Amino acid sequence: MIALVGLPGSGKTTVGRQLARRLQIPFVDSDQRIETQLGCSIRDFFAREGEDAFRDVEESVIDALTQDGPCVLSTGGGAVLRPANRRHLRDRARVFYLRSTPEDVFRRVRHDRNRPLLQVDDPLQKLRDLYAVRDPLYRETAHFVIETGRPSVATLVNMIAMQLDLAASPGAEDRDTPSLH
Repeated sequence: MIALVGLPGSGKTTVGRQLARRLQIPFVDSDQRIETQLGCSIRDFFAREGEDAFRDVEESVIDALTQDGPCVLSTGGGAVLRPANRRHLRDRARVFYLRSTPEDVFRRVRHDRNRPLLQVDDPLQKLRDLYAVRDPLYRETAHFVIETGRPSVATLVNMIAMQLDLAASPGAEDRDTPSLH
């Protein structure tokens, strides 16, 4: 199993779909799975029940998904907030942190109204705040860090595939976790 973590809008779903296609394994988006389970949008559930209730559902879904067969799993941006999620992802998957600056993410998602945490007066500041809290958690969870600033989706997929190939080669367990720039 390969899991992608990162800020909302960092490319987890877009890159994940392409990576799954390349590796010929299923793609799973944890947020889509959560919405299916809830029977409503995450945005609606967030508004009605609050973030804590959402994180409870997310934790249950991440636990179940990380016990499934091979796939590329795109996680929600806040999945790493729960220690159990970080542990399940790290122990059960090869985790790639798609690292984007708050400014890069803002350029990508500034017109997207389906991201509940970004429906605030200053979404760029909100992204900076999220990054400050979550970047250390993404790094703690990830086996690999991929910088997503300017590369195309195809380039990012190639970078991840290369790391998977390297990790599968003899002696890979003796190498430190790389960070790609």
